[in-house]
Amino acid sequence: MLAGTLIGVAIGRRLPGGIQERVLAGLGLVTLVLGIDNALQWRDTNPIIVIGAVLLGGLVGEALGIENWLQRLGDYAQAKLSRGSHSRVSEGFVTASLLFCVGPLTVVGSIQDGLTGDYSTLASKALLDGFAAIAFASTLGWGVGLAAVTVFVIQGGISLGAGLFENILSEGSEALAALVSAGGILIIGISLKLLALKDVRVGNFLPALVFAPAIVGVVSLFR
Repeated sequence: MLAGTLIGVAIGRRLPGGIQERVLAGLGLVTLVLGIDNALQWRDTNPIIVIGAVLLGGLVGEALGIENWLQRLGDYAQAKLSRGSHSRVSEGFVTASLLFCVGPLTVVGSIQDGLTGDYSTLASKALLDGFAAIAFASTLGWGVGLAAVTVFVIQGGISLGAGLFENILSEGSEALAALVSAGGILIIGISLKLLALKDVRVGNFLPALVFAPAIVGVVSLFR
């Protein structure tokens, strides 16, 4: 991912403004399709669970001011490293973090790695992330590389706690479907921002990724 970011930043500086806008629009459209594809995972669970998780997540995230904290982190990094040049650090960081961390490959691959030592799924994901980082960094800048920290924490945490997540987020489980679906809706929010249609402050919806599988667990207790 870091290598992809470096390549993307190097390429992006050489692209005319018009081409950068077209690249960003293309990424927005692709991100929209990816988000819709993930969001439709709610067919394997109850859509009301996903809707509830997103709404609750948005309320909690707004109360905690998650988007503001992410913005401050991006502004701090920009002030320290960008030397006053125009940068989109926060947008690159949030966009890449969600895209690289929300999805079946992240969860299933990390569990496989933690339980069996089989890292082949994560290796495939890393290759895909690298190419995606090139595209995003070419327009969003080096803030995309900061997502490596998020990926390390999320994937590392799931791998270390694989035994706890094995039954809850196993491949094909309702909890995993709810998590991926909620993540897909957040990714749709990112696409709206990339397409300059609406800034829905996606960072404030991040708690939905916790609420989605949690609600599935609570509901299962009453079935």
